[in-house]
Amino acid sequence: MTTKSIAAPAPTSGLGHSLKPRQLTMMGLGSAIGAGLFLGSGAGVQAAGPAVLISYLVAGTLIILVMWALGEMAAANPNSGAFSVYAEKAMGKTAGGTIGWLWWLQLVVVIAAEAIGAAGLLFSIWPVVPVWVLALVFMVMFTGINLVGVRNFGEFEFWFAILKVAAIVIFLLIGAALLFGWLPNVPSPGFSAFGDFAPNGIGGIAAALFVVIFAFGGTEIVSVAAAETENPAHSVGKAIRTVVWRILVFYIGSVFVIAAVLPVGSEGLKSPFAGVLDLAGIPGAGAAITLVAVVALLSALNANLYGASRMIFSLSERGEAPLFLSRLSGTKVPVAAVGISVAFGFIATVLELLFPEKILPALLNLVGSTCLVVWGTALVSQFILRRRADREGTELPLRMKGFPVLTIVGLILLGLILVVGFANPESAGQLIGTFILILLIAAGCFINAKAKAARQPTRVE
Repeated sequence: MTTKSIAAPAPTSGLGHSLKPRQLTMMGLGSAIGAGLFLGSGAGVQAAGPAVLISYLVAGTLIILVMWALGEMAAANPNSGAFSVYAEKAMGKTAGGTIGWLWWLQLVVVIAAEAIGAAGLLFSIWPVVPVWVLALVFMVMFTGINLVGVRNFGEFEFWFAILKVAAIVIFLLIGAALLFGWLPNVPSPGFSAFGDFAPNGIGGIAAALFVVIFAFGGTEIVSVAAAETENPAHSVGKAIRTVVWRILVFYIGSVFVIAAVLPVGSEGLKSPFAGVLDLAGIPGAGAAITLVAVVALLSALNANLYGASRMIFSLSERGEAPLFLSRLSGTKVPVAAVGISVAFGFIATVLELLFPEKILPALLNLVGSTCLVVWGTALVSQFILRRRADREGTELPLRMKGFPVLTIVGLILLGLILVVGFANPESAGQLIGTFILILLIAAGCFINAKAKAARQPTRVE
């Protein structure tokens, strides 16, 4: 991406602008490095073997292109509605409202899942406080953090992300020492696993691709947080460049170690980081990685509550949600927006604890494919808005290189992933559920727009 010394317009909302560039960078990094890496990467290796690296490279390429597209739009128009606002500018109010509500629904469902997941993991190594109590404590604690101001939220998220990054760096160092035989009294597995690079063929790589793609979900929150960042044009560009290469290094490096050490069918793939550390003879590895996974889930919960509150705040500002949700506190926090976002999470958490394995799986199945829709919308919006800006001679503070070719490449990759998803019965059901939800939300947004237009008095020239 190229940066020009053109000031981005200041956000029009009354939100604060106290997020530091380092906080924005670590927020994007922390949102992407979550339980999907620490616990879910084993599923990808199980599906494709070492060839899962191809799946990660394809998914990584897509997220790079999406982040570049979002960065260009966020630098030009920093707004808490981010891709929802850009979709509205590119394709109309119904499109913008639909993608905003869809993303909000995904986040509030995931908030409940993360609270319960973190509580369950912590209970597995510290069976003192019941899971339901831990889940509710987490929800209350992070609601408080989100209400005290964006600067404090950003600092908390920064240190959460630092802990996760430190854990990955230590893991990579231990993994390298194990593979090269540098650990005393521990035989090296070598790189023999790569002899059978793709045990399940192309089908395994395709199946792993759909698993892997969701591990990168969450990076788009950088475009939402841009609205509350100092000097958005500079901060967003720097954050995106940093986040992209660090994600690829951490993901590809970690998965390389896991695939080399744990063959397909290994019990260690159920908790791959712990499995590698156990083979390395590191005492307490299982408990340590479980604690890191708890931190990863809580960090994601914190970031998702922030993202959900800002998105519904933006929807309220644009008349797509009740007006009271755009009111700000003295610390420039949308208190009502935070409250309604966490309220859904509280309800879903209580229902899941009352009816285990019934409520959340159904909700997650509906919103499971949301990130693909958000990324696709971002690419289409950037294509339309960039062409419009070039046609009108509008200068942009941040420009995506290789336009329009790279934007089209991103859309083609996304289309291929959807084809793979529909070819798999399990993911096909999830995609169909998500698209039905999109149609229902779009119908509601369209009816709302028509009703608002009907209520406005006709102007007489």
